[in-house]
Amino acid sequence: MRAITVFFDSLNSRFLPTYGGSGTLDGFERLSERSVVFDAHYVGSMPCMPARRELHTGRYNFLHRCWGPIEPFDESVPQILKEHGVYTHLVSDHAHYWEDGGCTYHTRYNTWEGFRGQEGDMYKGHVADPVLPEGAIGRMKHSWRQEWVNRSHMKSATDSPLYKTFQAGLDFIETNHGSDNWFLQIEPFDPHEPYFLPYDEEEDDEDDGYDGPFFDWPSYVPSDTYTPSQIEHVRHLYRRLVKRCDRRLQKVLDLMDKYDMWHDTMLIVSTDHGFLLGEHGWFGKNRMPTYDDIARIPCYVHDPRHPETDGTRCSHLTQTIDIAPTLLELFNIEIPASMQGIPLSSTPNGREGGLFGLHGGHVNVTDGRYVYMRAPVNPDDRNLYNYTLMPTHIYSLFTPQELQDMELVEPLSFSKNCKVLKIRALKPSHNTYQHTLGDFLFDLEADKHQKSNLIQSHPEVVTRMQKLMVRLMKETDAPQEAYIRYGLKH
Repeated sequence: MRAITVFFDSLNSRFLPTYGGSGTLDGFERLSERSVVFDAHYVGSMPCMPARRELHTGRYNFLHRCWGPIEPFDESVPQILKEHGVYTHLVSDHAHYWEDGGCTYHTRYNTWEGFRGQEGDMYKGHVADPVLPEGAIGRMKHSWRQEWVNRSHMKSATDSPLYKTFQAGLDFIETNHGSDNWFLQIEPFDPHEPYFLPYDEEEDDEDDGYDGPFFDWPSYVPSDTYTPSQIEHVRHLYRRLVKRCDRRLQKVLDLMDKYDMWHDTMLIVSTDHGFLLGEHGWFGKNRMPTYDDIARIPCYVHDPRHPETDGTRCSHLTQTIDIAPTLLELFNIEIPASMQGIPLSSTPNGREGGLFGLHGGHVNVTDGRYVYMRAPVNPDDRNLYNYTLMPTHIYSLFTPQELQDMELVEPLSFSKNCKVLKIRALKPSHNTYQHTLGDFLFDLEADKHQKSNLIQSHPEVVTRMQKLMVRLMKETDAPQEAYIRYGLKH
């Protein structure tokens, strides 16, 4: 057996025709004919690296720590596969892999290839300030200048990290299609913002007529920060970038066809989370409630052991944590007890509920019909800690100020008898607004766009969802202070 995963970043279900989006995307539509399309597939931990920790470990991350590396005690699927004789290879342009907060993921594979230049990656050296278009702004001030330095080295689409990443994946398949027992992870950063689109000869001219100030990198802010024409323009750019991702995906499908790989190669295509482009009055993914536009993500699985499922849809509740045990099961490797995921080939009844969220923000739970979002009771509550042996943030190490009152505490249920550091978080991770917005309850059956908050009108559902939330938190060994922070009885 072999396995390939294609894991995009910030891929929105609503832009894909197979999930009800408009337009045509030949790659995703072809894929849906050769796979099971999962209609209730949810994130677990967000954003980027917390989701990738779940890809490796098959268990929730967000209740114990913020953004960070693989821990010494973590069960990592690429590592497990490697130790059982399955060759593992990663190709990616996800710059967070090469930073302090992600530096232990890529080295779990036998081999890996990285491509530089995404999202202001500190890549090309250039002392003089770059030339920027008039009115150009960027979301992250610390990397906006570098973003424009990098762009000057990408004259055409073939120079872009997206194309290079997929080409490296295609090269691996071309080289190794005759061999057995391997796992390839193709992990493009796109269609994550900024929506930079260097010239592509494969693409028709798709000018949307926008004549405002230069704008391709929205901040994570209320959408009324931008004009209606800016919002429509950035949505247009996003659609174009998704089309580019679709054309690269088609190349993978072409090789699956060319070498008749469908009978012995699993293919999983998914993403870490969605992204709001003005919906619900927001731009972004981690400042606001985690609406289904963000949390309910696309997932396609071709399982060569069950070709009869190709072209079908699955409505059962599934999550990112299910991918890790799915891969281990494919290669007949025992699934560690610490993994909370359920193999995607073994979900006739799905799961009763799923947790999802960000460290310090709302704790969310869904049973597939209702989504309940629980905010911290007190915005000033300091019952928020990181449990880790790898104290790093996204771009930096923890500061001495953060480490001054850290404790070495008893092992977690999944830390293999290792004591861990308990370090107070000086502020919630990524969350500027969530703690001030209160609780939410949505009935997805009656209100799929989550317009009506039922928190006051359906107390019996709130009670039931709270009980489900607490049960799942207990199963994931949530720290005791989390129940205090969120006002939950347990």
